[in-house]
Formats: sequence, C-alpha cells, structure tokens
Amino acid sequence: MKKAPGVKADMVFADRIVGKPYLEIDINRKAIARYGIALKQVQHAIEVAVGGMPITMTVEGRERYPVRVRYMREFRDEIESLDKILIPTPKGAQIPLIQLADINYVRGPQVIKSEDTFKMGYVLFDKQSDWAEVDVVESAQHHLNERIKSGELDVPDGVSYAFAGSYKNQIRASKKLAVVLPLALVLIFLILFFQFNKVSTTLIVNIGIFVAWSGGFVMLWLYGQSWFLNFSMFGENMRDLFQMHPVNLSVAVWVGFLALFGIASDNGVIISTYLDQSFKERKPRTIQDVREAVVFAGERRIRPAMMTAATTILALIPVLMSTGRGADVMVPMAIPSFGGMIFAILTTFVVPILYAWWAERKMNMNHAEANKKKPR
Repeated sequence: MKKAPGVKADMVFADRIVGKPYLEIDINRKAIARYGIALKQVQHAIEVAVGGMPITMTVEGRERYPVRVRYMREFRDEIESLDKILIPTPKGAQIPLIQLADINYVRGPQVIKSEDTFKMGYVLFDKQSDWAEVDVVESAQHHLNERIKSGELDVPDGVSYAFAGSYKNQIRASKKLAVVLPLALVLIFLILFFQFNKVSTTLIVNIGIFVAWSGGFVMLWLYGQSWFLNFSMFGENMRDLFQMHPVNLSVAVWVGFLALFGIASDNGVIISTYLDQSFKERKPRTIQDVREAVVFAGERRIRPAMMTAATTILALIPVLMSTGRGADVMVPMAIPSFGGMIFAILTTFVVPILYAWWAERKMNMNHAEANKKKPR
C-alpha cells in the first residue's frame, strides 16, 4: 500500500494481528486416564487455582462483593508455579499438573475482530493532498491487482480484502446523487412549467440555471489556480483568508450544486414573469415593439434580480471564510453556490435576449404563414 500512487507512505498503518503471548495448557488425556482423573476435574482445578471461584458474597450496606478462593499470587504468577498445581485423584493422591499437561506460551492475536462472521484486520492509510479519495482507492486497487497478477503479492485461499471507510460512504452518496440531481432538475422544470404554462419560457429560465452551473465549475477551477487572488490586503493574504486550494468533486460540492439549482432560477423567474406581463399589456406587433417591451421589462426587474443575487453572494462570504469544526464540509458546499450566483447575474441579460429572440422568431414565422395564405 505504501507504494501505491496517491497513498501517503508515512500514513499507512496495519493492525498487528499476531504478537500477543498466550498461555496454553494442553491436557494429556492418556496421562489423566492412567490416574483415573476426569477431564472436567482437571479443568475445574485449573479454573479454581488460577481464575478463582466465588464461594459467597459479602454485604456492606448497599454494596455487594464476591469472595473468591484461589491460589496465592506467588503460586500462580509464573509458568513454573503453574506446574505445581495439584490435581486430586479418586484415591486421594495429589498429582502435579506438569505430569498431566503441557504448559507453554504461544503467539496469538493481539485482538480478534470480526465482521459478517469473518475474522478481519484493518490497514489504515491516508491520501496525498492533491488526490481525491475515490481516485486514491481506485489507484490502490489497481496497484494490488497488478501485484497479484505478477505473483509479487500472494493472497492465500480464504483471504479477501475490500476497501471501506469514507471511500465507501462517498460511493454510496454518489449513487444517490446520480438520482437526486436529475430528479431535482426535472422537478424545477415542472414547477417552472406550471408557473408559466409555456415550454419555451421554461426552457429559457432553465438555460439561466445552466449558466449558473458553469459558474460553479469555473469557481472550482479558480480555487485550484495559484495566481487567483494571490495578493495581500491589510496584511492578510486573500488565498489564506478564503482557504483556497484544489477542491475535488466530493459529495459536499454536489450538494452545493443542488442548492445552486434552486437559487439560480430566481433571477430568471423574476424577469420572465414581468416579460410575460409586459407582452400581454403592450401586445407588440413588430420586431421593434418586441425589443422595446423586452428593454422596458428588463429595466424594471434588473434591481430586484441584482438584490436577489447580492444577498446570496454576501451571505456565502462568511461561509467561505469559516474555519474550525464543519468548515471542511461547508466551504466545498459554498464554493459552487458562490461562483454560480456570480454567473447568475448574467441571466439578467441572457433571459431577456433569449425571450426577445424567441418572440421575434415566432413573429417572423406568423408573418411567413400569413404571406403564404394571401391569394396571388
């Protein structure tokens, strides 16, 4: 694992599976049979001598303490002392344990861990700073597979390995987001359609959402550029103030995009709603009338649209500057929303232009059809 690309070599730690000493007492069944001693009797004597047996309980007020009977410490603290544990025979003789069993220290597991009924051990590792978790795990998986194919790594029969931890959570969340993100876009489209009752207007507003989406990716790219905001103001470097570094497409980032979809549609809805009202009142009949109606509606709604974008942008600035607990999740979540809302300002121009283009195209098509129907 230390040789896998993307893995920080000094942060790879494996559980010590074997290394703890265990005391094993292997009872010789033939030896105890010669003396007529039952196996249960030998086990009982060992249990009482080493572990002790509770024979009564003392009562001191509301407290209860068991009273155990066992050998004194100096008679059981060494392996040579255990050899002298006496086992009674049915005839009354006392036989030392060394004549009835083999006592040895053996190496055993430090701790026995299991999952899904299988014994297991952990290998913990960390990624390099410029790698994503999923990329590191895929790289390590490929690295191990290559070593197994070449014969350099021998995996015994009955032994298997699997990657878990935060990588597994990332994969599980990515699968859910693969369903949630398209579903959110579909629901936004349906809500806008029920609002305007026009597919054309709904598509125009959705184009504004994709403009904001591109702004989120641009901001993620800028965060990874060393020259972006690389200057100091009042003795504080801007990159350090906003904690700028390469940001991977994690679950937090996609959640930020999900929040951006809903916020970015506000400007388009504000302008499109007034455009519909303006066209119903003015009822333009020429291309010049269409453009005048669009400019009039845009001038009336530019201020509310800018206020909507400004409040969101200003609210996200403290989040981008936050440190401490939770900042590692909140900052990646705020980056796409911040960049997307800056680009969402363009929707105050994109939506009216597309609306005017569609109205002019529709008007030209109506004129063409009317000309075809005129008798020659």
